[in-house]
Amino acid sequence: MSTSNGAWEYFLSAAQLLSSAGPIKQRLAVAYTTHLAGLSCEEIPREFRDEFVAIGSSLSTVTPLRGETSIQASIRKMSDFEAAGHAQRIINLLGGLIRMQVQPRQTVLRAVNSGDA
Repeated sequence: MSTSNGAWEYFLSAAQLLSSAGPIKQRLAVAYTTHLAGLSCEEIPREFRDEFVAIGSSLSTVTPLRGETSIQASIRKMSDFEAAGHAQRIINLLGGLIRMQVQPRQTVLRAVNSGDA
């Protein structure tokens, strides 16, 4: 799908869906399924992988009924408050990914002996 440098774009698309009109559970299901479910952990910067995996796990815990996915089933079983909490977690991840894009990475300096040079 993308590299860790472009993962924020998928989160942005998900956030745009989350902020649109409609029931929160429907928006969460579509946003996650359409934009985030296909991302692999390797595409997410290390600092955010645990949270990304935790969100994915939370959204796929329920055994689906015939004709639905585990994501749809898990979100169907949530309260609106729980669904809104997961939406907020996605928005928070987007914020972290964007901050990472605008902040230059720190160069790691290494001390060397004069004999190593």
